[in-house]
Amino acid sequence: MIPKIKKILYTTDLSTNSAYAMRYALNSARNHDAKIIMLHVMEEMPATTQMLISAYMNEEKLGHILERNILSVKEQIADRMKKLYEKELQEEPELRERIASVEVCEGFPAEEILKKADELECDVIVMGTHGKGFLKNAFLGSTTRRVLRRVRKPVYIIPLPKEKNELSDYAGDDPDE
Repeated sequence: MIPKIKKILYTTDLSTNSAYAMRYALNSARNHDAKIIMLHVMEEMPATTQMLISAYMNEEKLGHILERNILSVKEQIADRMKKLYEKELQEEPELRERIASVEVCEGFPAEEILKKADELECDVIVMGTHGKGFLKNAFLGSTTRRVLRRVRKPVYIIPLPKEKNELSDYAGDDPDE
């Protein structure tokens, strides 16, 4: 029996490729009559950085600043993701109903993706992949690689197309950098 896809976890790092991969998540949702949960994971500030900053200000002040910054970044990310959805859904507004929620959390990306996929009872994960820096030409990014090592659900890996697409300018990345 072929498993029924009811929930799709679409992960995004807000790069060009994640915008491109969103199209695949939307297409899968349409074809399977499924819902999409969009997830962005903000990496936690390393403990050594927190210790260095705390040497210059008290813990309470640091805590307030970090909380405020995290909330601000989460709002910016959620807003950007919603705008990206709006751009993609102009031609098919009925797909809006497929978007169940936009989740933004803090932690180690691969860990949080795996945790959220289980917590939210997602049937598949859709994620874009790209290398950064000198790994630019690598097929898989490090987060994708870590997810694939431990996942027990199907994962759709969407590689960045070689040609520049209309999402490149919107997402803020230049694939040729």
